[in-house]
Amino acid sequence: MAQQLHVELVAVEEKVWSGDAEMLVARTTEGELGVLPGHAPLLGQLAEPGQVRIKLAGGEQVAYDVAGGFLSVSADGVTVLAESATPVSAQSR
Repeated sequence: MAQQLHVELVAVEEKVWSGDAEMLVARTTEGELGVLPGHAPLLGQLAEPGQVRIKLAGGEQVAYDVAGGFLSVSADGVTVLAESATPVSAQSR
């Protein structure tokens, strides 16, 4: 079984999404960033407007439009702290 990346997506008021994923993609002020399991620790500021895409096992993907905040990669996984996070509907792609 492929190694999984633990992801926490948190907005100011609530935990929006939590679980294991194969990859997380987010746009930071430094550019688009892809995080795989075992990624080196880092702290990045989310670009505005931005989007976080979480790629799950089996090819499924969940995406959220985010405003403000940052992402933190540690040995435990990835935490995205956003001021707001809104699910992207499948129809808008």
